[in-house]
Amino acid sequence: MERTFHEENRRELYRSLEEGALFVCFAGRILPQSADAEYAYFANRNFAYLTGLDGTEVHDFVFLAKKAGGAVEETLFVLPPDAMAERWTGRRLKPDEIAGRSGVADIRPLDGFAAAFHAAVMTGKYRTVALDLWKKTAVDPDGEAQRFAARVQADYPFLGIENCHRQLCAQRTIKKPCEIEAMKKAMTVTKAGIEAMMRASRPGMYEYEYKAAYDHALTSRGVLVPAFPSIIAAGENNFCIHYYSYTGQAKDGDMVLNDVGAAWDGMCTDVSRGWPCSGKFSPRQKQLYECAYKTSQHMFSIIRPGMPMADVDRLCHQYCGGLLRETGLLGADEAPEKYMWHGGAHHVGWDVHDQVDMTRPVAAGMVFCVDVGIYVEEWGIGFRLEDNCLVTEDGCVNLSADIPRSIEEIEAFMAK
Repeated sequence: MERTFHEENRRELYRSLEEGALFVCFAGRILPQSADAEYAYFANRNFAYLTGLDGTEVHDFVFLAKKAGGAVEETLFVLPPDAMAERWTGRRLKPDEIAGRSGVADIRPLDGFAAAFHAAVMTGKYRTVALDLWKKTAVDPDGEAQRFAARVQADYPFLGIENCHRQLCAQRTIKKPCEIEAMKKAMTVTKAGIEAMMRASRPGMYEYEYKAAYDHALTSRGVLVPAFPSIIAAGENNFCIHYYSYTGQAKDGDMVLNDVGAAWDGMCTDVSRGWPCSGKFSPRQKQLYECAYKTSQHMFSIIRPGMPMADVDRLCHQYCGGLLRETGLLGADEAPEKYMWHGGAHHVGWDVHDQVDMTRPVAAGMVFCVDVGIYVEEWGIGFRLEDNCLVTEDGCVNLSADIPRSIEEIEAFMAK
């Protein structure tokens, strides 16, 4: 991404803030795993979206913006050079590199943040502190933003706390051309990973072998970490929607389910494909797969600007339910959810389940999944067909359309 993209993202955020507002955004910390081991670092997505700074070298960074007198002052507080620390954990970014990537000229050592924040508050120019205070559930542990808000309320009770999460979601809802181009690039890598698994597939293959084929395809194209933990399952493991064990074995007649994606320039993809490990669909597998495929094709034919976002999920289930009733598998009075266990759409972008304004109707520039999942335990068949939908001015485009997806395409590719 060009730094102008991130600069404009910040300007749009500032326009939503009232005069006399301080905005603080944390890159996030590396979390301890066990003993002296640590979890892999993943930068806060809004920090990356606003600053263009991503990757392991930006941990602990803090961004501060001060809006007063009709102007905005920006400062990044970063880890300073430290020869001993860098010997152990790698080179740290230099101030000129940080400024070049972000467009923020004022770069200061991290340990100066508390004093700088206090000095700004003491000028009397500022009345509120804006933070992204999102939590998935109320019982989730507080993050850095929530802990900082609590400190502000204790130390500066005269300052109001503003949650700017909805504004950031609104900004991320419509993808800009550079974001869409990054997703298209990511999709070429995702395609290579899925096709590598299909090419290697055979009865007796273990799930971890499929994963190895997928990971190799990504790393050989410069993508060292997938957009999210890969879901790769076979046989009865397909009935665990979020399955991460990779220990099962694909037996002859089993379907292989995968829900995977690569990322490029921070933009995620999310694609699901299912195929028989032998490369040939059985009659029952064909029957169910055709229901999913026809539903997906139908959805891509009707999605267009103005449609309520909730209708993407509702109409997906409604249409597929009708096809399942035609097969006789689903009774006339039974809901599609008997065999369709999850939703049919979610947005994709800086997060694989992107944080956007879900109340908005479908609009040009949105990118979301069309996800058709069918799980029939009594037949031992479970899979999903998930594609990424880019909404255009008068319809939509399937960004993952050239990853083999019809029965004919899958069987022909696997027969090579």
